Amino acid sequence: MKLKTKINIQSAKNKYPIIGFIAKGVLIALCTSLVLVLVFAFLLKFTNISDSAIAPVNQVIKGISIFLGVFVGLKKCKELGLVSGLLIGFIYTLVAFLVFSILSGAFSFDITLLTDTVFGAVIGAICGIISVNIKKSAN
Repeated sequence: MKLKTKINIQSAKNKYPIIGFIAKGVLIALCTSLVLVLVFAFLLKFTNISDSAIAPVNQVIKGISIFLGVFVGLKKCKELGLVSGLLIGFIYTLVAFLVFSILSGAFSFDITLLTDTVFGAVIGAICGIISVNIKKSAN
């Protein structure tokens, strides 16, 4: 007599799928940010871009990174766009702060970190709402 045992790997794997979506989004955003910062550094080195352009360009790079991270990370997500996007933006901002602080060799905790974190969370939340709702209307 054969005893059939069925192991449901999918249910174990997908117990908390939102964590996977968030982690994927944060990693995509971080990779995008690293590439765009590298490209901008080369542009700064070989062109006459003024130093006053650095801060606004860094904000644009963060916004683009969060945008791509949320849209790619939540590609298969059909709900909780606000929360997921907010968490991707928030966690990305903290991880990016740590990575770029390590690369520069200096940690600077000031009001800029707080504003960047709020900016990242708000942009992530907006992108999360849009991402989930675009996919719902397409179906």
